[in-house]
Amino acid sequence: MISSVMKQVSTIFNRPNVALNPLNWELQQWRGIRVKVRNNNLDQALFLMQRKMQSSGIERLIKREQLHHIKNSEKRVLSRKILERKIRSQELARKLKSILIKKVR
Repeated sequence: MISSVMKQVSTIFNRPNVALNPLNWELQQWRGIRVKVRNNNLDQALFLMQRKMQSSGIERLIKREQLHHIKNSEKRVLSRKILERKIRSQELARKLKSILIKKVR
């Protein structure tokens, strides 16, 4: 788990074209994840950093930028999740629209 975080962080710093992309760079600067290492406990600090990365969405950005091959089964799962998210947002938009129409009347 910790090694995967270290790999993800190192890929950001090793690939300047992705890490220094103006949009990604501004987004990372805006989020500004910082972790303090207490009592020389690097494992705990890395664990906290991973949790903060997950909650802030940087981990999703890193996964989106990955360069290795994605299996077809993973593509299917991702496309299904994207479709479900799209359908959910459309249903919510329809409900909100009907509520607003009722309020106007």
